[in-house]
Amino acid sequence: MHSYTPAEKRQRAKLFRKGFRQALADCVDPALERQIERIDAAAAERGQRELNALHAVREKDRQAVATAKAQARTAARGDRAAARQRVRDAEQQLRRSERAVNKAEHQ
Repeated sequence: MHSYTPAEKRQRAKLFRKGFRQALADCVDPALERQIERIDAAAAERGQRELNALHAVREKDRQAVATAKAQARTAARGDRAAARQRVRDAEQQLRRSERAVNKAEHQ
C-alpha cells in the first residue's frame, strides 16, 4: 500500500511527465527515475505504518466485542438490554474497522 501526500502526488506526476517527454526523445535522465523511486519508497513506508495502525485498531475492536459479549452473558437481568446494546455497538465498530483494513489492503 502506498500513501502519497498531495505534494508527493504533484511532484511525482511532474517528474513522470518530464520523464515521458524524455522517453519520447529517447534520452531519459536516470536522476528522474531515482527521484520517483524515492517518492515511492517514502509512500510505501508511510502506507505500511498506516496499515499496521489499522490492524492494531481492528484487534482492539475485536477485543472490545469479546469483552462486551462476556459482560452481556454475565449481566444482571435489569442490565441485559444495555449490555446487548454495547455488544451491537462494539460489533458495528468492528465492522467499520474491518472495512477500513480491507480497503487499505486492496489498494
